[in-house]
Amino acid sequence: MHFAIFILQCAEGDMNPKKLTIERIEEALRKEKYICGRSLATVVYLAITLGKPVLLEGEAGVGKTEIAKVLAEVMETSLIRLQCYEGLDANTALYEWNYPKQMLRIKLEEVSGGDRAAVETEIFSEEYLVKRPLLEAIQSHGPRPPVLLIDEIDRADMEFEAFLLEVLSDFQISIPEIGTIRARQRPYVFLTSNRTREIHDALKRRCLYHWIDYPTFEKEYEIVMTKLPQVRDHLAKQVCAFMQRVRQMNFYKRPGVAETLDWASALIALSREELDQKTVEETMGCIFKYREDLHHLKEELEGKRLDFGAMLKGPSELMA
Repeated sequence: MHFAIFILQCAEGDMNPKKLTIERIEEALRKEKYICGRSLATVVYLAITLGKPVLLEGEAGVGKTEIAKVLAEVMETSLIRLQCYEGLDANTALYEWNYPKQMLRIKLEEVSGGDRAAVETEIFSEEYLVKRPLLEAIQSHGPRPPVLLIDEIDRADMEFEAFLLEVLSDFQISIPEIGTIRARQRPYVFLTSNRTREIHDALKRRCLYHWIDYPTFEKEYEIVMTKLPQVRDHLAKQVCAFMQRVRQMNFYKRPGVAETLDWASALIALSREELDQKTVEETMGCIFKYREDLHHLKEELEGKRLDFGAMLKGPSELMA
């Protein structure tokens, strides 16, 4: 049975939800080229069966955002994304009135001599409402609940976090001119955080929690080979081994899996079959995005303070 149809039947009560297994979820994500461990698959399973939001924390580039995107594809439903930033307010996240359209309607009625009082009532209807991500997720009328991704919640202000707490508790909003709008079906909610600040305990209590760490050599190698099947096996092992060593060093921003894939793609484009020090120095911009980090790695390599050969060696069982 197709995974998306299976989940839909479980959600509608046509099938015992217990038949939705962690293994099915892990397999479905893997088919969409998302390699996850059992612990993350378990959290996704619980989010679906319990209808609870998930808070994903971890360093940038480890796959927090990607899990929501892939899950939306797996379940054949829409992905609604709210990108958080400093100064984000409720109106921007929920809804806004289409003021130009309202003013145009008022002007047209004035020219035609219409009923001004009636117009003032009509322009505050859903026809003139601009839906933002939260309202769009709550009002979703699709056959399956959408996936709501609230990305980088740690960048938003504490006031917005408190507002979000209320929305996630009831999945309903009140618009003074229209009334209360309740969700027909609860969206699958994923919040991500890079931990630039701590998230309040009250919000965490309403979520399932999972920390996504940098992958092991074995997992990163599997990710590279899955995402980039055209890469040579030996080069993939060298890239992953190098990245594992780099993450143990003192850099301002350690590279994540996203940078590993970017670097491997660049090496494929350059027709490289294996790594050498010159190639690494020429392509460091794929790995590091801060001048200080680029300078630090270059100094370490040129000063021979790093054993370049040792940095390319992974676990013996995979390098054999």
